[in-house]
Amino acid sequence: MSHIAMFNIGAHGHVNPNLPVIAELVARGHRVSYAVPESFAPVVASSGATPVVYDSVLPDEAAGERWPDGGVEAMSIFLDEAEQALPQLRAAFAGDRPDVVLHDIAAYAARVLAHQWSVPIVQLSPAMVAWDGYADDMAEVLAPIRDDPAWPAYQTRFAAWLAEHGIALSVDEFTGRPPRCIVLIPRALQPHADRVDAAVYTFVGPSLDARPHQGDWPAPDRPLLLISLGSAYTDHPAFYRDCLTAFGGLDWQVVISIGRHVDPTELGELPPNVELHRWVPQLAVLGRASAFITHAGMGGCSEGLYQGVPMVAVPQAVDQFTNAAMLEELGVGVHVPMDQATPQALRTAVLDLVGSPVVAARAAALRAELRAAGGAARAADIIEAQLRR
Repeated sequence: MSHIAMFNIGAHGHVNPNLPVIAELVARGHRVSYAVPESFAPVVASSGATPVVYDSVLPDEAAGERWPDGGVEAMSIFLDEAEQALPQLRAAFAGDRPDVVLHDIAAYAARVLAHQWSVPIVQLSPAMVAWDGYADDMAEVLAPIRDDPAWPAYQTRFAAWLAEHGIALSVDEFTGRPPRCIVLIPRALQPHADRVDAAVYTFVGPSLDARPHQGDWPAPDRPLLLISLGSAYTDHPAFYRDCLTAFGGLDWQVVISIGRHVDPTELGELPPNVELHRWVPQLAVLGRASAFITHAGMGGCSEGLYQGVPMVAVPQAVDQFTNAAMLEELGVGVHVPMDQATPQALRTAVLDLVGSPVVAARAAALRAELRAAGGAARAADIIEAQLRR
């Protein structure tokens, strides 16, 4: 029995995508240790892995703490996490070094430990990955970050941390160029997928049929619309009120997941066809849905494609704008900017998507493509190949 160690941060969008891979490895007889903050230990344990709990300085989603919107501030907190987590994790695995290290894109301490332990390392990416020409293609998008006065100090600090631990890589190489990577997103959502190095990156897609913590949802008696802005960017009561206006008079079942930050009383009286929830088993609801209004996070987009549901994308931050554009390009979604998300715009977008046979055919084709990508089983094969090395 091999010992495999997975290292992650405390965020739903980083933990949930790799749990099916972990469960598959456990089912194959491997012993998996999973380093994660305390609030995520129960869901990690549901995969069959043994949680290795460490103290985190990142925002605690379970306590309602909020993440920065992006930029150098958001990048710096992952370095903060790595600096304080590294000694904890080194101590936790003293005398029990793994045979292979798996890690999330933001778990920087893992790559340091794998280097110092001289063991193979595989990244499990829940987001798009770099392609040949990435820096040039993304120069305009990255310019606000590179021009931030805090950027040079962040780079200097990160480089010093790498040098301190014997890592002879640049910051960009360390954070963005893994030696081996399993990509847990649909290849269809990867920009310039034809320019991604196939020797390093393997797209296995999301293993959504194998999540041990997912729930169920009853079959509706009419079309169902799910509205969700994810788990981190949900503090938009005015948007939810516009959704009530848009869909309250429609003969649809409307399910709105409002998250932790909005008081339901702020939304006023609910139309009879609308229900509010703090959280829903999103994949299960999408399995019953006819349309999905989403913030276009990678997890939500993947689930929507997996279930073949047309999407109205109202992005909030980071990669969500790129995802929204990809959904439009794929022919299964419409991008409605938040400042243009009027009741009329939202209603028109939903009804136009659902009424289009072209959209329906494209959604069905992408659904089949995702389900044939290999998922957790293919990912486990790649990891076992590293063990054999």
